Amino acid sequence: MPAREELGNHQEIFYSKSAIPRPRIVRSEGMRFVADDGRTFIDTNAGAAVANIGPANERVLQAMVEQGRRMTFSYVRFSRHDPNVELTARIAELAGPGFERVHLANDGSEANEMAIKLLRTLAYQVGKPAKRKVISLYPSYHGGTLATMGWSGDSDYTAPYGDLMVPSTKVPAPLTYRRPAGTTVDEAALEAAGHLERAILELGPDNVLAFIMEPVGGTATGANVAPAAYLKAVREICTRHDVFLVFDEVMSATRTGTFLAAHHQPDALPDAAVIAKGLGAGYVPLAAVAVSEELVDRLRASGGFDLSHTYNANPIACAAGCAVLDEMTDRKLIENGAVMGEELMAGLRGLAERWEIIGDVRGRGLMLGLELVADRETKAAFSAEENVSAEFRRIAMDNGLLIGGRRLNGGAFGEYLMMTPALIITRTEVDEIIERLDTTFAKLTEQLHVLGHLSA
Repeated sequence: MPAREELGNHQEIFYSKSAIPRPRIVRSEGMRFVADDGRTFIDTNAGAAVANIGPANERVLQAMVEQGRRMTFSYVRFSRHDPNVELTARIAELAGPGFERVHLANDGSEANEMAIKLLRTLAYQVGKPAKRKVISLYPSYHGGTLATMGWSGDSDYTAPYGDLMVPSTKVPAPLTYRRPAGTTVDEAALEAAGHLERAILELGPDNVLAFIMEPVGGTATGANVAPAAYLKAVREICTRHDVFLVFDEVMSATRTGTFLAAHHQPDALPDAAVIAKGLGAGYVPLAAVAVSEELVDRLRASGGFDLSHTYNANPIACAAGCAVLDEMTDRKLIENGAVMGEELMAGLRGLAERWEIIGDVRGRGLMLGLELVADRETKAAFSAEENVSAEFRRIAMDNGLLIGGRRLNGGAFGEYLMMTPALIITRTEVDEIIERLDTTFAKLTEQLHVLGHLSA
């Protein structure tokens, strides 16, 4: 039997080997992590766009304790409880018209899958059993279950699971930077929307259940913002062909200056909005599917939706979710995200003027991305061997900055850095992040020149 210190181990023991060290975090304070060796780091990603209100929030912790003392667990298939009603009412109120009904889940993958299952149940029960096809974007990311992997346009990530998945039909994403040559953003958007309509027609509208997309992309696109022209077009296409439109807002909800990113385009709202990550804010696993009252009325009239998971609408999680939303509302954190997002975006654009390897700065609110390129004129990406995003992250860590970044689909769609800081960020912290990014870009650019990966 191994010694106790050799048992279990950190989760990373399962991960592939990485040149980027993972510090052992012992404490968090605001946007900062403190490691066991005394080093401190600014977390520019709020974990994974999760810890939106910061750590150790007394309102949230107290709500969890008080609810736990009253009632720790109640299975939603056998009983009902007030925290469930309170949380869904608050989500529906913030989501607004068209999202009056809320089904709770535990994380984004589960919620995306639950949304499709809910819509499939309705189609099946109203006499449209052939509607089972899902269309999604390439590139895209929708989760880590076998179903959501099948809908994700991320070939590197899903490669080992191909025979286990039921893949969706993939159509080109409305990329604003790597768009077809010679097209404007809107022209490229309408061309991408045309691919969706052709896919629906090829599959047959009677066979297509839903189209799922991220209105603001996560790490699959480095914060690509779907243009207004695209959202309007796909809404019209889905309506015309009786296809449900689903917005995966697992990451973007609460983060782009409005409760839902969908609210930026109110004339193109989806039939279902999936919310996660910041809803539990790192205190509890929590996610939600928001749909209209009219849709749920039809669903119940035709037989209902009886699927649930054991921890759906857990009372303690619901109480925490209510307190998280109270914090966001009372402290105007979503509004702060809009203001600080503009400040951070301005700082990133300033960096782009200084450093040649920044090809694009994009995003909305506090969901921002930088695309790294070997040649700004041609938009040529760095090779896999150079692994520039990983090297940037390693150098940034030396500068006390934790930041996400990756290559996707073998680099076919570029290489990105993602910034999704907590909604509590201040101007001082924005300035500090930009300063540390600047130092990191200076060191990385010098290194790339020395190695001959950039021309003199």
